[in-house]
Amino acid sequence: MGLKFLVVGAGAVGGYFGGRLFEAGEDVTFLVRPKRRQQLQKTGLVLQSVKGDANLAPPLIEKGETDTFDVILLSTKAYQLENVASDLTPFMHEETVLIPLLNGMEHLETLKRFFKKEAILGGLCFIESTLTPEGYIQHTSSGHRLTFGELDGSQTDRVQNIADAFANTNADVQSSEQILKDMWRKYLFITTLSGITTLFNSPVGPIRASTEGLAFTRLLIQEITTVMQHTDAPIADDFAEKAWGQFMKLSAETKASMQKDIEKGLPVEADHIQGYLLKIAKDYDLDTPYLHTTYTNLKVYEQTRGKDDTR
Repeated sequence: MGLKFLVVGAGAVGGYFGGRLFEAGEDVTFLVRPKRRQQLQKTGLVLQSVKGDANLAPPLIEKGETDTFDVILLSTKAYQLENVASDLTPFMHEETVLIPLLNGMEHLETLKRFFKKEAILGGLCFIESTLTPEGYIQHTSSGHRLTFGELDGSQTDRVQNIADAFANTNADVQSSEQILKDMWRKYLFITTLSGITTLFNSPVGPIRASTEGLAFTRLLIQEITTVMQHTDAPIADDFAEKAWGQFMKLSAETKASMQKDIEKGLPVEADHIQGYLLKIAKDYDLDTPYLHTTYTNLKVYEQTRGKDDTR
């Protein structure tokens, strides 16, 4: 008997990977808000992707409805997590597992306040996608990778069963025996990318073309790495160089999802991404001028957004 998946939300990340899973014939249901449900019932779940388009009609449920699921894919924004987490218990049975695909690391602490730690897997994804005004999921880069695994690194039957379910999807999905290391490495990269593209209000290309932009990026990576090395996280010696190499290989048009959110006038995850690292830096009395500059820029945006009701 196959696994029953619940995807929380049908946005640019959950909608894409959940859609690919449903497209492959797996049992997938989306937990959505009433407005999104009405939109999806009208248009279908539309994927516009360089890897192949799809128009799907998966089952949809809302808060208050009843059913239980084996695996919950959680791809909300960090500022939505506490409200969403309290809604999930009715959809869980004793063996349900959660795979969070949020950026950063602080959300693991939040989830452990709501659920037993055994229910939580580690997870991350790399995908450049966005939600269009029509509610379509627009995937614009060749990458669409999702990685998950046990937080303690063990290779369990439940991880293998989930990997088997994803095996035939039109996406690059894999399990990992070092998921915490993978998550911290992505955290370094996404903190850098979101920080510089929002600070300079620019895609990657012009930043790389600027001597000053390159220097700022390099120093920001080094600064974030130093902060992470003061935790008990599995930070490898090559983290900084790999993040730099990844940044240099990005297409010139690449923007962080946080920058796209700002362009739409949406909330941002400044406290969850940059702010969490600044708390660690403060605990160890570390000087972090570059990280603090990117964070300050985002906090000013939050103030501007809060005073502008037209956004």
